[in-house]
Amino acid sequence: MLARKTKSDIVFDIANYAFLGFFTIMILYPLYFIVIASVSDPDRIFTGDVWLWPSGLTFDGYRRIFNDPAIWIGYRNSILYAAVSAVISTVLVIMAAYPVSRKDFLGRNAFMTFFVITLFFNGGIIPTYLLIKQLHLIDTMWAVVLPSAVDAFLIIIAKTFFQELPGELREAAAIDGCRNIKYLLSIVLPLSKPIIAVLVLFAVVRQWNGFFDALIYLNDGDKFPLQLVLRNILIQSQPSGNLVNDIDTLLAKQRVTELIKFGVIIVAALPLLILYPFLQRFFVKGVMVGSVKG
Repeated sequence: MLARKTKSDIVFDIANYAFLGFFTIMILYPLYFIVIASVSDPDRIFTGDVWLWPSGLTFDGYRRIFNDPAIWIGYRNSILYAAVSAVISTVLVIMAAYPVSRKDFLGRNAFMTFFVITLFFNGGIIPTYLLIKQLHLIDTMWAVVLPSAVDAFLIIIAKTFFQELPGELREAAAIDGCRNIKYLLSIVLPLSKPIIAVLVLFAVVRQWNGFFDALIYLNDGDKFPLQLVLRNILIQSQPSGNLVNDIDTLLAKQRVTELIKFGVIIVAALPLLILYPFLQRFFVKGVMVGSVKG
């Protein structure tokens, strides 16, 4: 039988729900504001009339964005880069994490030390650019995909997950004559769907949101990912310095910029918002198991 709540318990529950409700609103309202602002008249946004619902409903911002053919090229490229990056990153991370998760792997601590060092130090922008150039990867998809293919943080998460698998499984497989590669492919990977989902989601999100590598390594506009295309659209819509004396043109440019600014956020985030619910159940389980060793 449940014990009756005391006054202090009730006060705590009320305070707890109030805090969580306030915290939830603080997180969700900026996202909600971006949505309603993207379909509102920019003049109403300037005057502060937009805060609970759209004001002066308009879809001109989205029309300007989607009428640009570069948007669809950017979508195609980003989907391609994200898919290729997810496959390569997941395979490489598993290949690195599984061996160092085995206690009988010689030199596992040394390898983990090397992996951890890369979390704090890297080669720098200029040396990395020179390396990419010497490998003749400039202006290719691989210049965007390969530099971020392996993440030491993901290796640590995957390693911890693999360590949680019962050792009896490997012993039983060895008795049946199952070798290491077959054990990995036939037993470990089918049991590793949660961590694989985590690795895929991390790789996709990192590649989808990234534009810096593309900005440095890509010159051909037909190879630009969506984020770089949206950045260029936003820059092109900014008022230039020679319009200072032309107030009407300057205001018109600012209006267009305001129209597009919120729309590009929605356009960029929508695919990830659609993808996340399908991987969410695996994502939570994978992160919890891969981050905390029982």
